Amino acid sequence: MEMVRLLYHDVLSERSMDVLEKVFSHPSILTRYLSFDNELDVISLKQEDPDRRMDRFGRWSTALSQQAAIAALAQAGASASEIREIVVNTCTGYICPGVSTYLLEAMKLDGGVRVFDAVGSGCGGALPNIDLATHSLHANPDGVVLSVAVEVCSATYQMDNDMSLLISNAIFGDGAAAAVLWTRPEGLRIVDSAGRIETSYREDVRYVYKQGALHNKLSVQLPKVVRTVVPPLIDDLLARNGLSRGDIQHWAIHPGGDRMVAALEESLGLTEEQMAPTRQVLADYGNMSSPTVLFILKHLMDRGIKPGERVLMTAYGAGMSAYACLLEA
Repeated sequence: MEMVRLLYHDVLSERSMDVLEKVFSHPSILTRYLSFDNELDVISLKQEDPDRRMDRFGRWSTALSQQAAIAALAQAGASASEIREIVVNTCTGYICPGVSTYLLEAMKLDGGVRVFDAVGSGCGGALPNIDLATHSLHANPDGVVLSVAVEVCSATYQMDNDMSLLISNAIFGDGAAAAVLWTRPEGLRIVDSAGRIETSYREDVRYVYKQGALHNKLSVQLPKVVRTVVPPLIDDLLARNGLSRGDIQHWAIHPGGDRMVAALEESLGLTEEQMAPTRQVLADYGNMSSPTVLFILKHLMDRGIKPGERVLMTAYGAGMSAYACLLEA
């Protein structure tokens, strides 16, 4: 908050400062990580032009993706030489060629590895990424497909008295997560997945371009929208697999923000214990957009998922888009 007052005292009204003070002091988020080389870069954020911003996005999206990929391969006991395909999703920047090509280079992979980039899926992007990677396994049954979700939310940082920007600047952080997909019996099995786009809510959650820069747009009605769209999607997915909410032992739910967590906890009839992994990751990292739900899944896996137990992953975001994935140990 001290940095905000130092840099933006001439931009923000006292009302905006009061809003930020209230949000920053809320206990739902205790720590966030932002991608800068040093403190001087943070201080110069106010003067960061679009060219420098995209350069920072390119460098950090590659570095974070590589870190996440190496960690995921190590946990799975797989080697980079087994990778046959990479799918990378992001919504916080655009470079051409895509992040996937820079990741391939950074990991010193063969140029014959197929790479794909999914851009613009929003906070829910990790789950359609996994869908695409899963379909790719049919063509690569003996290898590994690497699914990477990376966001440099600080590369979309804008500051003025718009409430959407104030809230975004206070809750979003940078991060990346990766998943290793294969046809082997080890790990969690993907049982089924579902997705839905409700375009009537598009203006409630999206990025908009202004003067060549991304500006986040979040409606005050977003908690109501989320509880309208997400629970029916989950129930439909469970029903077609002969299941109900009570058959799910573990929940990995994208947090959005504290109000969205509360809205989904109530509308899905979940307990504080079932929502604890979501709240813990939100507290430790903030909302990292698309990687967040995979951080929550990792948290659940570290705590222990017993054979036969089920996990329901769900994430939502721009569009309004919502996705759900049913897993089983």
